[in-house]
Amino acid sequence: MRILLITIGCISVALGILGAFLPLLPTTPFLLLASACFARSSTRLHHRLRNDPTFGKFLRDYEDGRGIPLRGKILAIGMMWPSMLYSMYRVRFLALQVLLALIAIGVTIYLLRLPTTPANK
Repeated sequence: MRILLITIGCISVALGILGAFLPLLPTTPFLLLASACFARSSTRLHHRLRNDPTFGKFLRDYEDGRGIPLRGKILAIGMMWPSMLYSMYRVRFLALQVLLALIAIGVTIYLLRLPTTPANK
């Protein structure tokens, strides 16, 4: 199980890094998945990810309950809703449209309820 978690974590880090450069591939969910996998399988890799100069601060803030920056919330919600609305438009199955809307509403509520880190940190 340890090797599987490390493998999933490494793949998630790679996808997260790609997501920093590719517009439709998300970065944050992959890095959070990697961090969760490493926390359960490799203290060394988890520590390394949390102390990464590029992504570490955001992971530490989120994992330590300090939240995410306001800019991150705005970007996440601002990019999620147009893509969800487009997906709902393209899918002609009502149940799936409702499910997509409920997911978008749930994620929006979750993001808005997260603490917002101060801009100067």
